[in-house]
This record gives sequence, C-alpha cells and structure tokens, in this order.
Amino acid sequence: MTAALDILSKDITHAGRSYRAAGLSAVVTAAAHRGKGNGRQLVAAARELIAGSGSLPSAPKANPMPKADLALFTCDRPLRAFYESAGWEHLDGTALIGGTPHAPFPSDQPGFDKVTMAGFFTERATRHAAEFRRSRIALYPGEIDRLW
Repeated sequence: MTAALDILSKDITHAGRSYRAAGLSAVVTAAAHRGKGNGRQLVAAARELIAGSGSLPSAPKANPMPKADLALFTCDRPLRAFYESAGWEHLDGTALIGGTPHAPFPSDQPGFDKVTMAGFFTERATRHAAEFRRSRIALYPGEIDRLW
C-alpha cells in the first residue's frame, strides 16, 4: 500500500436545507512513500470523484458513488495546507458535530486541534456555502463512529 483513504457519505440537514454530503477519513500514506506526492494525488483524486467530475481508474464500476452536493471533514491543524494544495477549502470557525444529539462530539472541543475542510460541488451548495462558514454542522453519526 502506498496511500489510502475512506470516502464516507450521508444526507445532512444544515440551515434548513438537505444535502448529500461526503467526507474523507483515515487518510494515510505509508512511511516509505511520504513526501513524494502520493497522498496529495490521492486526496485530489478523491475530491474529483466526490464532485462527480472525474473517476478513479480503480474505482468499482458496479457501485458508483452518488454525486455529493458538498464534502466536509476535519484534519489536524498542521495538515490544512496539505489539503488546500489538493483543492480543498478551509472553513474558518466551522465545527463538525459528531456523536448524537444527546451526547455531541464537536470537532472544536478543547484539546482536539482540528480544522474543517470542505468542497462545494453543486450550484445549490455553492450558492449556500456562506451558511457553512463559521457554523456548527451536525453530522450525528452515532456512538461508534463519533465524528463522521
């Protein structure tokens, strides 16, 4: 394995509107392959796949991913520039809220030094992108996968 990631997706409601959202998770590059652009290439290809404007050559054809309106995920603050270099946008002041409504798990909790990254892919999501900036976005995946 050179580099790998997971693409997650779900329907969310934010500011009274429903969206098909995707996100990146478990992005990793094998130590022997770091610093060679493999991770950046994979993260950029994932962005194109999510946007529906491209495809990964090895992506299974039988299970195509539905086009997402937008993508949201968090990363460690020092990785912000890495994701921006692959086409992702930083949403300053935005927090993703995982967990459940009764036991929330916010990405801006003390000691959890994360930033929120995004991509807006449909005309509708782009038109309402300002509603995602400096906001708290409820993902509520449940007790097990606490953030996405």
